[in-house]
Amino acid sequence: MIDNKILSEYCHDYLDVDIFDDYCPNGLQIEGRQQIRKIIAGVSVNQDLIERVIDEKADALFVHHGLFWQNESLVITGIKKNRIKILLEKNINLFAYHLPLDAHLIVGNNIQLAMHLNIVNPTPIRDTLVWQGEVKLSLIEMSQVVQDITQRIPLVFGNLNQQIKKIAWCTGGAQSYIKHAINIGADCFITGEISEQTPAIAKENNIAFISAGHYATERYGVQALCQHLSEKFNVKYQFIDIYNIV
Repeated sequence: MIDNKILSEYCHDYLDVDIFDDYCPNGLQIEGRQQIRKIIAGVSVNQDLIERVIDEKADALFVHHGLFWQNESLVITGIKKNRIKILLEKNINLFAYHLPLDAHLIVGNNIQLAMHLNIVNPTPIRDTLVWQGEVKLSLIEMSQVVQDITQRIPLVFGNLNQQIKKIAWCTGGAQSYIKHAINIGADCFITGEISEQTPAIAKENNIAFISAGHYATERYGVQALCQHLSEKFNVKYQFIDIYNIV
């Protein structure tokens, strides 16, 4: 059991929240009951996930994508009102960590994806959110590994027989960060999403590209964080996977 404010302070320091200029508030977004005995991890807050949290009688929900975002309307109406209302009624704490959870060297989305994909020597590229590492696979073999891990069929661009040695990646919607992969001479760049112009950028820079799903590539950081919290504070932990094709 852990006090919600103490848990919030610990996560703030552990994830180095203060060093990030983010698009959202990181930390305790909705305050619930003080004592936390069970936590649920999920990727993105939504009504289905909240209802599962209630069913599991959890005290706190940890997500990567929370309720509040920069440039959104400040009024509390519609689905935002519905989500906040039920969290408050059921006295559930909502914690959300965005960029700090992407970048963390132990429980971050990028390092966790690398571990799942068996990428060797995963290292963050300085002054970016992009990471680099090494593999010894063809593009078609790499895409199969991605598919097996994410349980999604990825969009793959490039010569399928091309040998991939130096690889770069950034989870989520980081297709514009392909420029960092190009700058370090990577053979392949993996991210969650793709834009209309991305295939041409990849082709003209002779770099393979794999779009593996925004949600699918960001399932692992919040699980690793909550597993860590479970072990440190002796609280129960469960991951709830709300399927998202994107």
